[in-house]
Amino acid sequence: MVWIVIVQIPSSKRLAVTLFIGLLLGSCAGRPEGVLVPVKETSANASKVDVLVATTRKASPAPGVLFSGERGREPQLTEIEISIPPDSKRSIGQVQWPTRLPADPSKDFATLSVNEMTPEKAQGWVREHLPKSRRVLIFVHGFNNRYEDAVYRFAQIVHDSRADVAPILFTWPSRGSIFAYNYDKESTNFSRDALESMLRRVSKDPKVGEVTIMAHSMGSWLTVEALRQMAIRDGRVNSKIQNVILASPDLDVDVFGRQMDEIGPKRPKFTLFVSQDDRALALSKRISGNVDRLGQIDPRQEPYRTRLEEAGITVLDLTALQVGDRLNHGKFAESPEVVKLLGNRLIAGQTVTDSQVGLGEGLGAIAIGTAQTVGTAASVAVSTPIAIFDPNTRRSYGDQVGRLGESLGGTVQTVVGQ
Repeated sequence: MVWIVIVQIPSSKRLAVTLFIGLLLGSCAGRPEGVLVPVKETSANASKVDVLVATTRKASPAPGVLFSGERGREPQLTEIEISIPPDSKRSIGQVQWPTRLPADPSKDFATLSVNEMTPEKAQGWVREHLPKSRRVLIFVHGFNNRYEDAVYRFAQIVHDSRADVAPILFTWPSRGSIFAYNYDKESTNFSRDALESMLRRVSKDPKVGEVTIMAHSMGSWLTVEALRQMAIRDGRVNSKIQNVILASPDLDVDVFGRQMDEIGPKRPKFTLFVSQDDRALALSKRISGNVDRLGQIDPRQEPYRTRLEEAGITVLDLTALQVGDRLNHGKFAESPEVVKLLGNRLIAGQTVTDSQVGLGEGLGAIAIGTAQTVGTAASVAVSTPIAIFDPNTRRSYGDQVGRLGESLGGTVQTVVGQ
């Protein structure tokens, strides 16, 4: 027997319901559980990514799951090596999940090894994996992520960006369910001290030269809170933490402003990825009192433009960029051009306005910058916002940017990808 239920939805609620259904459909893609059981066979053409994983999740007895979405008593450390199939067998920006187990390393992401680590062994791992740059990249995932989701996504980002880093993943207790938004939010609060402690340990290692943090969605709240706590405890954020990249940050804009004030002026360089068509953040806004989420703002509009300029925060607006993500919430990881930009410039702490952005054919950037005096002796170039356009939009903006540059006396710089 088939039941058909017809529900009358008030017009005021239709947007929220539509967004919720989109999230539900986006989470229904079936794949086997237990992908973290190491495979016995490897592929000669596959690449390998070795990741150190720190987690506040509770251990799971299920083989190949390792950690659940529940909260653990103490942080745990694990080394996981992931095999990634050749580029000819996958699309850059995508995680190639196996359709059945064991995974086939010639065409699927596959787990090669899993090793529990003590803090002492973890410090040795970091030192062994430090590149010549002595840079560490720490990734903090977002809402609705299982442990294996975070591991494979971070491995994909590291591989596709070709980032010259020692990669560390911090994964907090998300139940991997769209029905657990409030639980996940509280889990980020539960994990603040653990992330702060890890950041402090990594930064104090004399072998480490520089730390970049990249956070996605709700993980941005956790990241900024941990930095805020560090600044309050120590008087400032450790100077080795030089760059913070917030992708689609699920952060109340008012709270973010207060967090920046409390972190203080001696803070890392912040870069934001925003997109006004982010459907996941649209839903988050509706259930969070209708306050703008940081990852969905239009950085050209006031009061955001002035506030971002004053704070020296760089913004990359990905609204015009189209990817396969139906929620437009993962553009930073799924766009080949943006992933390359992450590895080539942003993770290394470079500005994206001092030379060609190099986003490849079909994409360009227009940077509107101002010069501000800091204190009495130094000045900095503040390059916000940065907008990534499709070719037609870029052409239509050309004349406008030229006229704007003339009217502002040369404060507008055009940067076009080759």
